[in-house]
Amino acid sequence: MRILDITRILSENTPVYPGDIRPAFRQEGQGWYRVSSLMLGSHTGTHIDAPSHCADYNETIDRIPIENLIGGCRVIDARSTGPLIKASFFQGKMETAQRILLKTDSSVSDRFPSEYPVLSPDAAHLLIRYGTRCIGIDTPSLEPLEGDGIIHHLLLGSGCSIVEFLDLSQVPPGDYTLVALPLRLAGLDGSPARVVLLKNGEL
Repeated sequence: MRILDITRILSENTPVYPGDIRPAFRQEGQGWYRVSSLMLGSHTGTHIDAPSHCADYNETIDRIPIENLIGGCRVIDARSTGPLIKASFFQGKMETAQRILLKTDSSVSDRFPSEYPVLSPDAAHLLIRYGTRCIGIDTPSLEPLEGDGIIHHLLLGSGCSIVEFLDLSQVPPGDYTLVALPLRLAGLDGSPARVVLLKNGEL
């Protein structure tokens, strides 16, 4: 079984959404052991959004269905879609896939982009109609910087989990098993996550 780590390195240099808390780490020696303190936002680096990320919903990251985040998924090449990923892009690409990861050109950058491909409302509605359990992307968000939150509102309100800021640069499009595990943080709206893909039959 081949294991592909699609998590971005989380460090003090990790780019953050404008206005978010910049990550800061402090490590202290305590005799024979070390202990580190961390300061970071709940949506820093590769992360998972809970429905409570939207003010209208209450389900927090410790309560989202883990089944959304573990299971068969499809990586789809979205590098030629342009700035808006529309519903028509998904025609013939989804079939029975319940978890979708979108690979754009953002995976090759370690900076926070001023512009990046985003999901259109009609694409969000299509994913909901298909019963998509999870949608992931390698951009910082499914919405533009000036977005109004409608994409998050639609998807999270339908029970679809969102994983953002993945690193899919070394991942060919195709079918995999997704394992995306947020920290079980009580009452919070999201969490940094370790996300891997498993490919059966490969070494």
